[in-house]
Amino acid sequence: FRQKYNKFMAEGDKIVRELLRQRFYSVEGVYATAEWQRTNQKLLERTSTACTIVNEADLRLISQLTTPNHVLAIVSIPPPPERINWADNWSLYLDGLQDPGNVGTILRIADWFAIPRVIAGPGTVELYNSKVLQASMGAFLRVQWLEADLNTILAEATDLPCWVADMGGDDVFSIPPPTNGILVVGNEGQGLSAKIRELATQVISIAAPAGSGAESLNVGVATGILCAALRRTLL
Repeated sequence: FRQKYNKFMAEGDKIVRELLRQRFYSVEGVYATAEWQRTNQKLLERTSTACTIVNEADLRLISQLTTPNHVLAIVSIPPPPERINWADNWSLYLDGLQDPGNVGTILRIADWFAIPRVIAGPGTVELYNSKVLQASMGAFLRVQWLEADLNTILAEATDLPCWVADMGGDDVFSIPPPTNGILVVGNEGQGLSAKIRELATQVISIAAPAGSGAESLNVGVATGILCAALRRTLL
């Protein structure tokens, strides 16, 4: 239904108030308890947003959360941009990431490290899944979300560095990072596809010190470390 009507639902006081304060996403309407409506009346009037009062029982019926949070909004999905300058900064590319919590976390990481784009490759969970939105903690409002194939991107930007994270790669902290490029992280269970690995200009990893007993890192944790390494010359 999100795809059919080109709309999504966002829930929670913080996310809805942030949505009402920004201009990229168009808020079609808000459904809230009377208490939330009274507290945020000035914000609703300033943005000319229609607010429908619902009681807590009705909110539980329409909410996708285990514990509804006083308010939800219906929001239009914006059209994709016509043109992107891939070389203006770093982008994160998600190769078939299916866990919404990990994807939301990666959006927060991109927001923290001022990485402007997160690209969903084929098989990646969609941004407007309610669990992704909740896990992003509002980062989706500041980080551009795109759905694209890596081959297509690299065909448009032929000189763009493509750094691929893999357990067998070179230590990311031993390589001076370029100022732009695409960082690719793979599926939580299966890792990177062979086709993606073939497109890499550099394969990187996070070296474990002597004494480490862990087999791997969670993809969200690994992405945070890799982004810190990419940005270390700017910190």
